[in-house]
Amino acid sequence: MRQTDRYPVDGPNSLWQMYNTISPWKAVRNFMFIQLSRYTPSLPMKRWIYRRILGMKVGEHTSFALMVMVDVFFPEKIEVGENTIIGYNSTILTHEYLIKEYRLGQVRIGSNVMIGANTTVLPGVTIGDHAVIGAGSVVHKDVAPYSFVAGNPLRVIRKDVRDDGRQSGEE
Repeated sequence: MRQTDRYPVDGPNSLWQMYNTISPWKAVRNFMFIQLSRYTPSLPMKRWIYRRILGMKVGEHTSFALMVMVDVFFPEKIEVGENTIIGYNSTILTHEYLIKEYRLGQVRIGSNVMIGANTTVLPGVTIGDHAVIGAGSVVHKDVAPYSFVAGNPLRVIRKDVRDDGRQSGEE
């Protein structure tokens, strides 16, 4: 289950009220540095931007592929372990602005995790160590360590990637 904090709003939808929750200057600064990191081929430079400018916790040897989009408003709520790969054009969100409320949630991605291309990680989820997320997935719930999950809706393909495949989600 996703762990998010909910904040009700009065008046127009919460996105119209976003600058009550975040400074416009922070949003512009974050946007500029996120765009720079999306296009730079240098993995150490990306990690430096994420850690030093955006306040993310990013482990050693973690790789963010080209075009990865991290949350513009609250990137500091993202933690990624060591030796993890975030695939091409994936999105990691820590906020969601809805009609009558907005929600914020930490995203914790473990070590040695493989996230396939074009995956969306929603606020408030934890992805366990050594998990594998199939390309094009929407991660809307926690993912157990060592599991292989994929799809929209997300489903377990294999419960433990260390076994020989006999414990699949579908038997």
